[in-house]
Amino acid sequence: MTKIAVLFVLGVVFLGMEMFLPGGILGLFAALALLGGCVLACVNYGMGGGLVAVIAALLLVGVMLYFEFAIVPKTPMGKRLFLNTASAGRSAPMREKDFVGSAGETATDLAPTGYVLIEGHRHEAFSRTGFLKAGEPVTVIAVDTFRLIVIPKS
Repeated sequence: MTKIAVLFVLGVVFLGMEMFLPGGILGLFAALALLGGCVLACVNYGMGGGLVAVIAALLLVGVMLYFEFAIVPKTPMGKRLFLNTASAGRSAPMREKDFVGSAGETATDLAPTGYVLIEGHRHEAFSRTGFLKAGEPVTVIAVDTFRLIVIPKS
């Protein structure tokens, strides 16, 4: 009985630690400890004892999940741990206009990436022809997700 109780306590401790150190490893250890306790209960006390252990393990997991997602986020420490607002960021810059055909000049060396100035604004760019020195006139030939594709102005 002591081994079963120790395994269940270890399972609960690992579940509690998983809340603060997420990643799944501690959750896996918790599951293995609880499963080991259930198997030991089944071996030592038969199917009835194993069934009681499984129900107890499921109740413990349910209580821990309720505690983690319903109680902890309302505590001062939980408010620092959980994300409560959505991020308004975006992964790509919003382009107000289509820059294809626009003329500008390189703000930095493009080897083959760098920055160009177009209409007084600095944009990330990629030189299709390779290295371009700073100050060279360029033309935008395409727009990639995160950058402008440029060639030397001819």
